[in-house]
Amino acid sequence: MKSVMLMKELYLEAFKSIGNQIAKSYLKILSWLFLSSYIIVVFAFIFRASTGFAFD
Repeated sequence: MKSVMLMKELYLEAFKSIGNQIAKSYLKILSWLFLSSYIIVVFAFIFRASTGFAFD
C-alpha cells in the first residue's frame, strides 16, 4: 500500500509542474492543429457528398 501512495505522490508532483508556459503553448498549438484538420476533413466529406461522389 505504501508503494501505491508513493506512486500517487510522484504522479501528482510530476504533473504539478506541467503548468509552465512552454507546455501550455505547445498544447494550444496542437489543439488548433487538430481543430483545423478536423474542419478540413468535415469540409472535404461534405464537398464530396454534395457533388455526388460514389462512396463504394
